[in-house]
Amino acid sequence: MKNKKIGLSILTVLLAFAIGLYINNVFANLPEEENFTLTNINNMKNNDMKLGAFSVSLNVKDLKVSKQFYENLGFKVFGGSMEHNYLIMKNGNALIGIFQGMFEGNILTFNPGWDENAQNLENFDDVREIQKSLKQSGVALSTEADENTSGPASITLTDPDGNIILIDQHR
Repeated sequence: MKNKKIGLSILTVLLAFAIGLYINNVFANLPEEENFTLTNINNMKNNDMKLGAFSVSLNVKDLKVSKQFYENLGFKVFGGSMEHNYLIMKNGNALIGIFQGMFEGNILTFNPGWDENAQNLENFDDVREIQKSLKQSGVALSTEADENTSGPASITLTDPDGNIILIDQHR
C-alpha cells in the first residue's frame, strides 16, 4: 500500500510538471495585449532564459531506501556518494537528487551552463544575468549572487506556492 501511495505521489508530481510545461507553452504563445492581467506577464518577455539542466532535489529520510526505490523506477546513480549523504540519479533525461539531512523540503534545481549530463553548454545565461532579469521582472529573491563576481554562484527564490527554486551555476 505504501509503494502505491509513493508511486501515486510521483505520478502526481510528473503530471503537475507536464501540465506546467503545457501552460507555459500556451502563455508563451499568447498575443501581446496591454491589458493582460497575469502578474508580470509583460515583464516576462525574456522567457528565453537559459536555465540549464533541471532536476528535483528531494529531502529523503533514508538515502539507502530512497536509492533502491528510484532504482526500481529505472534511475541509475549518476553522481554524489552515500558517504556524502546525497546521490544524483538519472533516467534518460530525467534527473533527481536525493539528499539526506542537507535541507528541509524539496527543491526545484536549475544548473545554468550544464546540460542533463553535466556537460558544459556553449551558450547559457550566467546566474547573475538571470538574477538581474528576475529582479527587473519584480521577482523577489531569497538569496542573491554577488554581481561583482564571475563563475560559480547561486540564487534562490520561492514560487507563489512556497516551492523553493535553486538556480545553481557550477562554472
